[in-house]
Amino acid sequence: MIEIRGLYKSYGAKKVLENVSLQIPDGSLFGLIGINGAGKSTLLRLLADVLRPDSGDIFVDGERVQGNERVKQGIFFLPDDPYYATGTTVEKLAWMYQTFYPFDRHIFERYADLFKVQLRTPIRNFSKGMKRQAFVALALASRPRYLLLDEAFDGLDPLARLELKRGLIELGEETGCTAVISSHSLRELEDICSGFALIDGGTVADAGDIGEALERVHKFQIALPREITREDIPFECISFEATGRVAKFIARGEKEEIVRKLEALEPLFVEEIKVDFEELFLCEVRSRGYLK
Repeated sequence: MIEIRGLYKSYGAKKVLENVSLQIPDGSLFGLIGINGAGKSTLLRLLADVLRPDSGDIFVDGERVQGNERVKQGIFFLPDDPYYATGTTVEKLAWMYQTFYPFDRHIFERYADLFKVQLRTPIRNFSKGMKRQAFVALALASRPRYLLLDEAFDGLDPLARLELKRGLIELGEETGCTAVISSHSLRELEDICSGFALIDGGTVADAGDIGEALERVHKFQIALPREITREDIPFECISFEATGRVAKFIARGEKEEIVRKLEALEPLFVEEIKVDFEELFLCEVRSRGYLK
Protein backbone atom coordinates (compact mmCIF):
# COMPACT_ATOMS: atom_id res chain seq x y z
CA MET A 1 0.00 0.00 0.00
CA ILE A 2 1.09 3.57 -0.69
CA GLU A 3 0.48 5.97 2.16
CA ILE A 4 1.11 9.71 1.81
CA ARG A 5 1.14 11.79 4.98
CA GLY A 6 1.07 15.58 5.15
CA LEU A 7 3.11 16.16 2.01
CA TYR A 8 4.35 19.66 1.16
CA LYS A 9 6.38 20.65 -1.90
CA SER A 10 7.29 24.02 -3.35
CA TYR A 11 9.63 25.35 -6.03
CA GLY A 12 11.09 28.47 -4.52
CA ALA A 13 8.20 30.74 -3.61
CA LYS A 14 5.72 28.69 -5.64
CA LYS A 15 3.78 26.21 -3.51
CA VAL A 16 2.87 23.11 -5.54
CA LEU A 17 1.55 20.62 -2.97
CA GLU A 18 0.16 21.47 0.45
CA ASN A 19 -0.70 18.96 3.17
CA VAL A 20 -1.45 16.11 0.78
CA SER A 21 -2.53 12.92 2.55
CA LEU A 22 -3.74 9.88 0.62
CA GLN A 23 -3.88 6.10 0.75
CA ILE A 24 -3.68 3.97 -2.40
CA PRO A 25 -4.73 0.35 -1.83
CA ASP A 26 -2.63 -2.63 -2.93
CA GLY A 27 -3.39 -4.09 -6.32
CA SER A 28 -5.53 -1.18 -7.44
CA LEU A 29 -5.63 0.88 -10.60
CA PHE A 30 -5.78 4.40 -9.22
CA GLY A 31 -6.40 7.59 -11.20
CA LEU A 32 -4.91 11.00 -10.44
CA ILE A 33 -6.97 13.79 -11.98
CA GLY A 34 -6.79 17.57 -12.02
CA ILE A 35 -6.27 20.51 -14.33
CA ASN A 36 -2.83 21.38 -15.70
CA GLY A 37 -0.58 22.67 -12.94
CA ALA A 38 -2.59 21.06 -10.14
CA GLY A 39 0.44 19.07 -8.90
CA LYS A 40 -0.18 15.59 -10.35
CA SER A 41 3.22 15.21 -12.01
CA THR A 42 5.01 16.54 -8.94
CA LEU A 43 3.19 14.02 -6.75
CA LEU A 44 4.22 11.14 -9.02
CA ARG A 45 7.84 12.30 -8.95
CA LEU A 46 7.72 12.42 -5.17
CA LEU A 47 6.28 8.89 -5.07
CA ALA A 48 9.17 7.71 -7.25
CA ASP A 49 11.71 9.61 -5.07
CA VAL A 50 12.82 11.60 -8.12
CA LEU A 51 11.93 14.68 -6.05
CA ARG A 52 12.11 15.11 -2.29
CA PRO A 53 9.29 16.78 -0.31
CA ASP A 54 9.81 19.88 1.80
CA SER A 55 8.01 18.03 4.59
CA GLY A 56 5.77 15.03 5.04
CA ASP A 57 6.33 11.34 4.39
CA ILE A 58 5.61 8.70 1.76
CA PHE A 59 5.42 5.06 2.81
CA VAL A 60 5.32 2.03 0.52
CA ASP A 61 4.46 -1.23 2.25
CA GLY A 62 5.20 0.46 5.56
CA GLU A 63 8.67 1.72 4.60
CA ARG A 64 9.72 5.27 3.75
CA VAL A 65 10.46 5.77 0.06
CA GLN A 66 13.10 8.48 0.48
CA GLY A 67 16.54 7.03 -0.19
CA ASN A 68 15.24 3.47 0.18
CA GLU A 69 16.83 1.53 -2.66
CA ARG A 70 15.07 -1.72 -1.80
CA VAL A 71 11.65 -0.09 -2.02
CA LYS A 72 12.51 1.82 -5.19
CA GLN A 73 13.50 -1.40 -6.94
CA GLY A 74 9.80 -2.21 -7.03
CA ILE A 75 8.77 1.15 -8.52
CA PHE A 76 8.68 1.96 -12.23
CA PHE A 77 8.02 5.62 -13.06
CA LEU A 78 7.13 6.57 -16.64
CA PRO A 79 7.08 10.38 -16.93
CA ASP A 80 5.23 12.29 -19.62
CA ASP A 81 8.50 12.95 -21.47
CA PRO A 82 11.00 10.18 -20.58
CA TYR A 83 14.72 10.87 -20.76
CA TYR A 84 16.96 8.86 -23.07
CA ALA A 85 20.52 9.44 -24.25
CA THR A 86 21.38 10.31 -27.84
CA GLY A 87 21.53 7.17 -29.94
CA THR A 88 19.57 5.08 -27.43
CA THR A 89 17.39 2.37 -28.96
CA VAL A 90 14.47 0.51 -27.42
CA GLU A 91 16.55 -2.68 -27.49
CA LYS A 92 19.28 -1.03 -25.40
CA LEU A 93 16.69 0.18 -22.88
CA ALA A 94 15.22 -3.31 -22.66
CA TRP A 95 18.61 -4.77 -21.79
CA MET A 96 19.19 -2.05 -19.20
CA TYR A 97 15.79 -2.60 -17.53
CA GLN A 98 16.52 -6.32 -17.27
CA THR A 99 19.21 -5.49 -14.70
CA PHE A 100 16.76 -3.58 -12.47
CA TYR A 101 13.39 -5.32 -12.82
CA PRO A 102 11.96 -8.83 -13.20
CA PHE A 103 11.78 -8.08 -16.93
CA ASP A 104 9.64 -10.45 -19.00
CA ARG A 105 11.18 -10.62 -22.46
CA HIS A 106 8.20 -12.49 -23.90
CA ILE A 107 5.77 -9.77 -22.82
CA PHE A 108 8.12 -7.07 -24.11
CA GLU A 109 8.35 -8.69 -27.54
CA ARG A 110 4.57 -9.20 -27.62
CA TYR A 111 3.86 -5.49 -27.06
CA ALA A 112 6.76 -4.37 -29.26
CA ASP A 113 5.32 -6.46 -32.08
CA LEU A 114 1.78 -5.29 -31.36
CA PHE A 115 2.83 -1.64 -31.44
CA LYS A 116 5.25 -2.23 -34.34
CA VAL A 117 8.11 -0.73 -32.34
CA GLN A 118 11.43 -0.51 -34.21
CA LEU A 119 13.80 -1.97 -31.63
CA ARG A 120 17.12 -0.90 -33.19
CA THR A 121 16.15 2.56 -34.45
CA PRO A 122 17.28 5.51 -32.26
CA ILE A 123 14.32 6.67 -30.18
CA ARG A 124 15.01 10.30 -31.15
CA ASN A 125 13.69 9.41 -34.63
CA PHE A 126 10.31 8.22 -33.29
CA SER A 127 7.09 10.20 -33.40
CA LYS A 128 5.53 11.17 -30.07
CA GLY A 129 3.03 8.32 -30.28
CA MET A 130 5.68 5.75 -31.18
CA LYS A 131 7.89 6.88 -28.28
CA ARG A 132 4.96 6.45 -25.92
CA GLN A 133 4.18 2.98 -27.25
CA ALA A 134 7.82 1.93 -26.88
CA PHE A 135 7.98 3.04 -23.25
CA VAL A 136 4.60 1.44 -22.52
CA ALA A 137 5.98 -1.88 -23.80
CA LEU A 138 9.02 -1.48 -21.54
CA ALA A 139 6.93 -0.53 -18.52
CA LEU A 140 4.51 -3.46 -18.84
CA ALA A 141 7.35 -5.91 -19.41
CA SER A 142 9.26 -4.70 -16.34
CA ARG A 143 6.53 -6.22 -14.09
CA PRO A 144 7.01 -3.71 -11.25
CA ARG A 145 5.34 -3.83 -7.86
CA TYR A 146 4.26 -0.21 -8.33
CA LEU A 147 3.78 1.42 -11.74
CA LEU A 148 3.54 5.23 -11.89
CA LEU A 149 2.30 6.61 -15.22
CA ASP A 150 2.20 10.34 -15.97
CA GLU A 151 -0.27 11.25 -18.75
CA ALA A 152 -0.55 7.57 -19.53
CA PHE A 153 -2.64 7.81 -22.71
CA ASP A 154 -1.11 10.96 -24.21
CA GLY A 155 -0.07 10.40 -27.83
CA LEU A 156 -1.61 6.93 -28.08
CA ASP A 157 -4.08 6.09 -30.84
CA PRO A 158 -7.36 4.32 -29.91
CA LEU A 159 -5.97 0.82 -30.50
CA ALA A 160 -2.86 1.51 -28.41
CA ARG A 161 -5.05 2.95 -25.62
CA LEU A 162 -7.12 -0.22 -25.61
CA GLU A 163 -4.01 -2.41 -25.44
CA LEU A 164 -2.55 -0.32 -22.60
CA LYS A 165 -5.76 -0.72 -20.60
CA ARG A 166 -5.74 -4.46 -21.22
CA GLY A 167 -2.07 -4.61 -20.29
CA LEU A 168 -2.61 -2.77 -17.00
CA ILE A 169 -5.49 -5.04 -16.04
CA GLU A 170 -3.42 -8.12 -16.95
CA LEU A 171 -0.42 -6.83 -14.99
CA GLY A 172 -2.55 -6.30 -11.89
CA GLU A 173 -4.18 -9.72 -12.13
CA GLU A 174 -0.91 -11.59 -12.71
CA THR A 175 1.44 -9.77 -10.33
CA GLY A 176 -0.73 -7.71 -7.96
CA CYS A 177 0.85 -4.53 -9.32
CA THR A 178 -0.55 -1.22 -8.09
CA ALA A 179 -0.76 1.35 -10.90
CA VAL A 180 -1.11 5.09 -10.23
CA ILE A 181 -2.15 6.83 -13.44
CA SER A 182 -2.42 10.53 -14.13
CA SER A 183 -4.36 11.40 -17.27
CA HIS A 184 -6.69 13.92 -18.83
CA SER A 185 -8.40 10.99 -20.62
CA LEU A 186 -10.97 10.48 -17.91
CA ARG A 187 -13.09 8.07 -19.91
CA GLU A 188 -10.06 5.79 -20.12
CA LEU A 189 -9.56 6.02 -16.35
CA GLU A 190 -13.22 5.30 -15.72
CA ASP A 191 -12.89 2.09 -17.76
CA ILE A 192 -10.16 0.58 -15.59
CA CYS A 193 -9.67 2.48 -12.31
CA SER A 194 -11.46 1.70 -9.08
CA GLY A 195 -10.13 4.63 -7.04
CA PHE A 196 -9.26 8.24 -7.78
CA ALA A 197 -7.94 11.43 -6.25
CA LEU A 198 -8.76 14.92 -7.51
CA ILE A 199 -5.76 17.21 -7.02
CA ASP A 200 -6.89 20.84 -6.87
CA GLY A 201 -4.70 23.77 -5.96
CA GLY A 202 -2.04 21.46 -4.57
CA THR A 203 -4.38 19.59 -2.22
CA VAL A 204 -6.59 16.51 -2.41
CA ALA A 205 -10.01 18.02 -3.06
CA ASP A 206 -11.78 14.66 -3.35
CA ALA A 207 -10.83 11.00 -3.31
CA GLY A 208 -12.50 7.63 -3.14
CA ASP A 209 -14.15 5.01 -5.29
CA ILE A 210 -15.12 6.17 -8.80
CA GLY A 211 -18.35 4.18 -8.79
CA GLU A 212 -19.41 5.57 -5.42
CA ALA A 213 -18.58 9.14 -6.52
CA LEU A 214 -20.80 8.74 -9.57
CA GLU A 215 -23.62 7.31 -7.46
CA ARG A 216 -23.68 10.50 -5.37
CA VAL A 217 -24.68 12.67 -8.33
CA HIS A 218 -27.66 12.48 -10.67
CA LYS A 219 -28.35 14.05 -14.03
CA PHE A 220 -31.86 14.78 -15.25
CA GLN A 221 -33.56 16.31 -18.23
CA ILE A 222 -36.87 18.01 -17.51
CA ALA A 223 -39.46 19.90 -19.55
CA LEU A 224 -42.03 22.33 -18.12
CA PRO A 225 -45.08 23.90 -19.77
CA ARG A 226 -43.25 27.24 -19.62
CA GLU A 227 -39.73 28.54 -20.13
CA ILE A 228 -37.51 27.11 -17.43
CA THR A 229 -34.85 28.88 -15.36
CA ARG A 230 -32.46 27.73 -12.66
CA GLU A 231 -34.74 29.25 -10.02
CA ASP A 232 -37.42 26.71 -10.99
CA ILE A 233 -35.26 23.84 -9.71
CA PRO A 234 -35.92 23.55 -5.93
CA PHE A 235 -32.41 22.38 -4.92
CA GLU A 236 -28.78 23.23 -5.59
CA CYS A 237 -27.36 22.14 -8.94
CA ILE A 238 -23.68 21.62 -9.67
CA SER A 239 -24.46 21.97 -13.38
CA PHE A 240 -27.44 23.56 -15.16
CA GLU A 241 -28.29 24.44 -18.75
CA ALA A 242 -31.66 25.34 -20.26
CA THR A 243 -33.09 25.94 -23.72
CA GLY A 244 -36.62 27.24 -23.66
CA ARG A 245 -38.83 24.82 -21.77
CA VAL A 246 -36.20 22.06 -21.49
CA ALA A 247 -33.34 21.91 -19.00
CA LYS A 248 -30.55 19.50 -18.09
CA PHE A 249 -28.90 19.59 -14.68
CA ILE A 250 -26.70 17.61 -12.30
CA ALA A 251 -27.35 17.57 -8.56
CA ARG A 252 -26.12 15.74 -5.49
CA GLY A 253 -28.46 13.92 -3.14
CA GLU A 254 -30.91 11.05 -2.95
CA LYS A 255 -32.40 10.27 -6.33
CA GLU A 256 -35.86 9.56 -4.91
CA GLU A 257 -35.95 12.95 -3.17
CA ILE A 258 -34.84 14.75 -6.34
CA VAL A 259 -37.52 12.99 -8.40
CA ARG A 260 -40.19 13.80 -5.81
CA LYS A 261 -39.37 17.51 -5.95
CA LEU A 262 -39.28 17.50 -9.73
CA GLU A 263 -42.65 15.80 -10.00
CA ALA A 264 -44.12 18.50 -7.76
CA LEU A 265 -43.35 20.94 -10.60
CA GLU A 266 -45.84 19.02 -12.81
CA PRO A 267 -43.33 18.59 -15.65
CA LEU A 268 -44.18 17.48 -19.17
CA PHE A 269 -41.53 14.81 -18.71
CA VAL A 270 -38.55 13.90 -16.49
CA GLU A 271 -35.70 11.68 -17.69
CA GLU A 272 -32.60 10.50 -15.84
CA ILE A 273 -29.33 10.51 -17.82
CA LYS A 274 -26.16 8.66 -16.89
CA VAL A 275 -23.29 10.82 -15.59
CA ASP A 276 -19.78 9.79 -16.65
CA PHE A 277 -16.53 10.49 -14.81
CA GLU A 278 -15.39 13.21 -17.20
CA GLU A 279 -18.64 15.11 -16.79
CA LEU A 280 -18.37 14.88 -13.00
CA PHE A 281 -14.79 16.20 -13.16
CA LEU A 282 -15.84 19.15 -15.32
CA CYS A 283 -18.59 20.01 -12.85
CA GLU A 284 -16.12 19.88 -9.97
CA VAL A 285 -13.54 22.15 -11.59
CA ARG A 286 -16.22 24.59 -12.76
CA SER A 287 -17.53 24.80 -9.21
CA ARG A 288 -14.02 25.87 -8.16
CA GLY A 289 -13.95 28.62 -10.78
CA TYR A 290 -11.38 27.14 -13.17
CA LEU A 291 -13.71 26.73 -16.14
CA LYS A 292 -16.55 28.90 -17.38
